[in-house]
Amino acid sequence: MKCSARLRAHFLLAGNIDHGHGTGQIWRMNGNDPMMAALAEAQAAAARGEVPVGAVLVDGQSGTILARSGNRIEELLDPTAHAELLAIRAAASHAGAPRLPAADLYVTLEPCAMCAAAISFARIRRLYFGAYDPKGGGVEHGSRFFQQPTCHHTPEVIGGIGESAAAALLQAFFAARR
Repeated sequence: MKCSARLRAHFLLAGNIDHGHGTGQIWRMNGNDPMMAALAEAQAAAARGEVPVGAVLVDGQSGTILARSGNRIEELLDPTAHAELLAIRAAASHAGAPRLPAADLYVTLEPCAMCAAAISFARIRRLYFGAYDPKGGGVEHGSRFFQQPTCHHTPEVIGGIGESAAAALLQAFFAARR
């Protein structure tokens, strides 16, 4: 996990990192937390029969939500309709600009390589994600997109934010389909 000492200290003091990587230690959310909004988007996606991934893009200075979405792959019949891409598209459209350098992205699952590339191209300032994804992740696992020499922009990355809640939602979704 790449994270400045200042940000890591902030989340440790605020009790917002699941230190146990899924053990449920420490994580506390409140109603104003962007990760809570991302989890709500993930729950809405699950209710639509989509893999429960949610994303919220916020202004990094004010914390104002710029865009939010859950996965819509099945609904739109679009393999690229991942929560992160939909939120980035909506925020960029609203801003009238393809780059969002002052924005922070909160997503419930470690982004795949496709979404990591979009995050880089959009020049997102910080990426916060919940559950790690050893099989399909492209940030801390798999291609490790931001560590490649061809990556044009690397956001600050903070993983494990609300990991237990995000992982539980995914596990329940897939258990119900088995």
